Amino acid sequence: MTKRTLSQLDVAGKTVLVRVDFNVPIEQGVEATANYDQRLRATLPTIEYLLERRCKVVLCSHLGRPAGQIDEGLRLAPVGERLSVLLNRPVISLADCIGTDVAAAVGGMSEGDIYLLENLRFHPGEEKNDDSFSRDLASLADCFVMDAFAVAHRAHASTVGLPNLLPSTMGLLTQREVESLGLALAEPERPLAALMGGAKVSDKILVLENLLSRLDHLFIGGGMAVTFLAATGKPVGASPVEEDRLEFARDVLRRADRNGVAVHLPDDVVAADKFAPEPDSVATLAVSDVPDGWYIMDVGAETAGRYAATLAACKTILWNGPMGVFEMDKFKAGTRAVADSIAGLPDATTVVGGGSTAEAVESLGLMERMTHVSTGGGASLEFLEGRELPGIAALPDA
Repeated sequence: MTKRTLSQLDVAGKTVLVRVDFNVPIEQGVEATANYDQRLRATLPTIEYLLERRCKVVLCSHLGRPAGQIDEGLRLAPVGERLSVLLNRPVISLADCIGTDVAAAVGGMSEGDIYLLENLRFHPGEEKNDDSFSRDLASLADCFVMDAFAVAHRAHASTVGLPNLLPSTMGLLTQREVESLGLALAEPERPLAALMGGAKVSDKILVLENLLSRLDHLFIGGGMAVTFLAATGKPVGASPVEEDRLEFARDVLRRADRNGVAVHLPDDVVAADKFAPEPDSVATLAVSDVPDGWYIMDVGAETAGRYAATLAACKTILWNGPMGVFEMDKFKAGTRAVADSIAGLPDATTVVGGGSTAEAVESLGLMERMTHVSTGGGASLEFLEGRELPGIAALPDA
C-alpha cells in the first residue's frame, strides 16, 4: 500500500507534532553531535516544509536507553542547540515531553516556532506503547508527521500510537527512505549487487534470504567474511567464527551457484596478532596464510580493488556493513577503498544502510556522493528483509 505523503495532508497554520530520530552519539560528548549529525540534517527538509506553511513545529525524539527514567546525560537540549545552528533559527528545548507545563508552552507557540520535547524514553509509556502516554502527546498537536524512519521498526507510543489519534502522514525523510529502499528491491536496474559486511552473519540472515534470488553479485566482508571463509575451509586464526552459521553460509554459496549469483569473498586480508587498535604486528596475507592466534581485521588491498572493479559495472548497489573493524584507524582501508569506488558512480544507484555503514560513509565525507544513505540501521535491515515496519504500517494509506 502507498502511504499518505506530506503534500497530501493540510498542515497550513497548524500545530504539527513531528516524530524525528535525533538519537545521536551524545555519550561521545557534545562535539559528537556536530560530527555525526546526519539524522538532524536529514529531517531539515520536513521542518522547512512545515515552516514555509506557517506551522508551529513540535519535535519529539528519544535519545539513548534511559529505561523509562530521567538520565541527565541523555537530555535533548544539546541536540536542540545543534539543530538551531543547522536551521539558523531558535529551537526551544522543553524540560519534559508531556504534562501541564509542556501543554502550556506549546499552547503559547506562534507560527514559525520550533519546540523540541524532552527525551520520550524518560517515560516508560513510550516503549510500552502506552495508550495514555500516546494521548498525552497527541493532545499537543493538530496532526502528526512520522519522520523517524530509524525507529519505524519499533511499535512504540510515538510511532504506532500517535497515527491512531491524529491526522497523520509520512515526513519527507521517511518518504525518501521508503521509496529509495523499495525501488532498489522492487525495480532495480541491473546488475544488482549487495555488499554485506559487519560483525555477524546472523545479523544478515533474513536479508540474505530475501535478496539472494534477486541478486547478480554478492560481496562479503567484515566479520561476516570470517564465517564464510571458515565455511569454505580457509584458516581464520583466532577470529570468531559463528559455528552455528557455517552450514547456512555453505547453503548460501550453493544456492548462489545454482541461481547464477556471483559470490565474492576476500582473497587477501589484513590480519593482526591482537584484536586491538595498536597490535604488535599487522600483515596483509592471502586468506590461506592466516596464522593461528591472529585476527582477520579487514579485507586486503587486492580484494578491495577486485570488489571495486566489479562494483563499478553494477547499476544498483545495496551496501550494509563495513568491510573491516572500521572503528580502529589501522583497519579502515578496505571500507574506505570500497566506499570511494562506489561514491559518485555516474550510472549507478547506491543505497547505503544506516547504523555503522552510514557512520563510516559520513566520517569519510562521502555522504553527498551516494544516491541514498539511510538513517535507519535496524529499520533498513528489516525493510531489506521484506518485513513490515510497524511505524509505517500504522500510517494511513494515500
